[in-house]
Amino acid sequence: MTVQDTIPYRALPAYSKAEQIARSADFYARLKTRRTCRHFSDAQVPREVIENAIRAAGTAPSGANHQPWHFAVIGSANKKRALREAAEAEERAFYAGKASQEWLEALAPLGTDADKPYLETAPWLIAIFAQRRGGLYPGDDKQNYYVGESVGIATGLLLAALHDAGLATLTHTPNPMKFLNRLCERPANEKPVMVLVVGHPADNATVPVHATIKKPLDQISSWL
Repeated sequence: MTVQDTIPYRALPAYSKAEQIARSADFYARLKTRRTCRHFSDAQVPREVIENAIRAAGTAPSGANHQPWHFAVIGSANKKRALREAAEAEERAFYAGKASQEWLEALAPLGTDADKPYLETAPWLIAIFAQRRGGLYPGDDKQNYYVGESVGIATGLLLAALHDAGLATLTHTPNPMKFLNRLCERPANEKPVMVLVVGHPADNATVPVHATIKKPLDQISSWL
């Protein structure tokens, strides 16, 4: 194994313990207001906000630092309409029989159905793709590693960045999603993971009470 070039680890702010606790509590307080939105307004969002959020997502750790993700940003009315039509076709099949009864019962408290008008109303859609092959540099064709984990972390950072910018989001996962490759002009060897709907909530937007129930700390962590 050869010794790799290195640079010094960038110095982090020297917060006191009290400051660390306060900052972590403040971050949690901001993030806990995040809710999935299914009622969007058509109010515009500057492209620069989306660009900065994607830059933040791109800082995520990844297997071998290959960064196996691609974010296809859709703002065109025609593209959004085409995506909605394709997604709703898959959703109708899902609700008409593809989904198990148990799955439908789990979704019932959220009030979801096959109609997805927000796919046209919201100003931006971000189709997220996972790249099985690629690499760090343009033109690379190498095996990517821990692709699902890497893309999942990047998507989480993207959601947090968009929320911190004051935007509402929705993660939409029609199944199957291969139509996204054609619509977004992405290679067939990329796997579509989800569509992220981004914008401002409509004035009359509501959230199901069921969606506000989050497991407490003692149910999602253990201390050894």
